Amino acid sequence: MSDLLKVFNSLRRPKLLIRAARIGSANYRRERDLRRLIKSQSLPKPGSGLTMLMAMEQDLEVTRKTGNATYSISRHVEILAALIAEAACLAQNQTV
Repeated sequence: MSDLLKVFNSLRRPKLLIRAARIGSANYRRERDLRRLIKSQSLPKPGSGLTMLMAMEQDLEVTRKTGNATYSISRHVEILAALIAEAACLAQNQTV
């Protein structure tokens, strides 16, 4: 699991995008938001949720960098906010 956190911590994104995501992560509710984001009725374990979100975020990052017209900054912020909250949840579970 710590490998996932290392990968998460190595992400480099624009400061404004990260700042918006940090603000959004304060309102993140795992039960509500993660189900909606991954389109699932059941909640995965924190490590699995983080892995899914990282794949989704990587796709958004590629879309952003290529200048594709389908890029949604609001979706990117939403996924990054969930990533931040899930990583915090995973880190907290590892220290317990």
